[in-house]
Amino acid sequence: LDRIVGYSLSPLLSSKIQSGLSAGRVQSSTLKLIIDREKTIKAFKPEEFWDIHADFDHGLSAVLHEYEGKKLKKFDLNNQNIIDEILAKLKPQNYQILKLEKKQKNTSPNAPFITSTLQQSASTELGFSPKKTMMLAQKLYEGVNTPSGVSGVITYMRTDSCHIAPEANEAIRSYILSNFGKDYLSPKTRFYTSKAKGAQEAHEAIRPVNIDFDPGTAKSFLNGDELKLYVLVYNKFLASQMANAVHENQSLLIQSKDADAIFKASGKRLIFDGFHKVLNIKSNDHLLPELELGSTLAFSKMQGKQHFTEPPPRFNEASLIKEIEKLGIGRPSTYVPTISNLSARGYIEIVKKQITPQDIGFEVNTMLEQHFANIVDSQFTAEMENLLDAIAEGKKDWQQELLSFYEQFMLKIKEGKTNIKSQKEAQPLDEKCPECDKQLVLRKGRFGEFVGCSGYPQCKYIRNTEDSQPEAEVSDQTCEKCGKAMVKKFGKNGAFLACSGYPECKSTKPLKAPKAEELEVPCPKCQSKLLKRFSRRGVFFGCSGYPKCDFISNFEPGKTKCPECQYPMAERTFRKKEIFECVNKDCKHRMSND
Repeated sequence: LDRIVGYSLSPLLSSKIQSGLSAGRVQSSTLKLIIDREKTIKAFKPEEFWDIHADFDHGLSAVLHEYEGKKLKKFDLNNQNIIDEILAKLKPQNYQILKLEKKQKNTSPNAPFITSTLQQSASTELGFSPKKTMMLAQKLYEGVNTPSGVSGVITYMRTDSCHIAPEANEAIRSYILSNFGKDYLSPKTRFYTSKAKGAQEAHEAIRPVNIDFDPGTAKSFLNGDELKLYVLVYNKFLASQMANAVHENQSLLIQSKDADAIFKASGKRLIFDGFHKVLNIKSNDHLLPELELGSTLAFSKMQGKQHFTEPPPRFNEASLIKEIEKLGIGRPSTYVPTISNLSARGYIEIVKKQITPQDIGFEVNTMLEQHFANIVDSQFTAEMENLLDAIAEGKKDWQQELLSFYEQFMLKIKEGKTNIKSQKEAQPLDEKCPECDKQLVLRKGRFGEFVGCSGYPQCKYIRNTEDSQPEAEVSDQTCEKCGKAMVKKFGKNGAFLACSGYPECKSTKPLKAPKAEELEVPCPKCQSKLLKRFSRRGVFFGCSGYPKCDFISNFEPGKTKCPECQYPMAERTFRKKEIFECVNKDCKHRMSND
């Protein structure tokens, strides 16, 4: 079914929008989530709201909770005039303690990791991308050095099941009892159920294979990033069978003696850390002062604070995976490849961990929404996952289900070939081709828009849309044919001199390449001198040790280091945005230069 969708839709997109595009059941519904979030952000209109804060003696801070017998909601105080009116009434008042409550709250640990939660935690706690997380997890699963030889140290990492083998639970509970004591052991064995739709119980949750291979032991066998991820998995599993953390929540109500107003202050303190001990969750205790009911308070400051609602944030890779999992789209094994495909096709760009849809992504999504609405609908995709489960369980006949889908889908493909208007027609530009003098046109290709000659294929002149022709620079040389000044122009082989009398005079002359210039930044490959060189194709940057060192870059390496491979980053323009790009051709990591 996925082949039918991908192999039929992708050629249609390529024929109607631009070559090199693709679509898929999971990929296209994920793209719609990203596009819909971007539309929500752009359409968002902030709303104003206020709250009133008061600082009392004893170092007590509180917020207005009730006014004139009514509990205040978020938008009840929504402008400066209301705030000024209330402050005028409240500031002259005297205040006293109305109510003091203390309640204990138990916090239970979460389940051991499944694929999605591992990717999310590794992103927020370790700064790893989901792709890097899965690469490291694959290594830990396949085998690393251990005291007993090469062995896998975690269970299978592509899973949506929270199930744990009984012997593993027994082993970890024994470890907790021996190393932390009875108080830190959960009184009963905890069992967890999967929240993901259609979760499959064929695998366990992600856990350490051998409990005795603890972080202290692993430190001698695993490298930096492997160790960080292993410790994350180990401690999460360890915490799942530990005792609850216990907090005391404090609440204090302060009432004005004359005006009908109540302020509320809150406090919190950790009584017992429980599973927090291994997860290194810091307790942000904020204790309220010990006060008696009815005692009088004086305020030192009272003011209104203005706020505005904010749009939902753009997805990052971790939050997108969380949303995909919640909606039941795809399987754990598809999360990372789906995002990678969207990025590779240019549908999205990930800058500073934020996923931003690109123009081509909007175009693809619009066409799919208009003509293949069910393919991009997350509910359809989730229901399809349920149908596949039913087929796997023998409750549905796969031939019949596939035939039913195929007939309807291929009818839409056939209609699309005829009815969907192509967006690939070349747009004429008010500019002549520098090679054959025919009109230039704006075209769409696999890598986006580009400028090409209308005389193609006889004339193959092309350039990027962002590489607009600079104004001709007048040189100190004159044309040998007509005596007019020669100007500097640019062609597919770089800069050259041409007669300013063009097109009447078509005389040209090559420019002599300047001498190589030495840069401050050394060659990142061998640390020799790095040179700025000139050729007929333009400027490039290469190692002075050539041919022994073959480092070369089209962009000037700077002093900023790549966070992925430590090579220099080059400042350049990419898709009309200023970015840094790694000059390592095997990395090419990009990030914003804001």
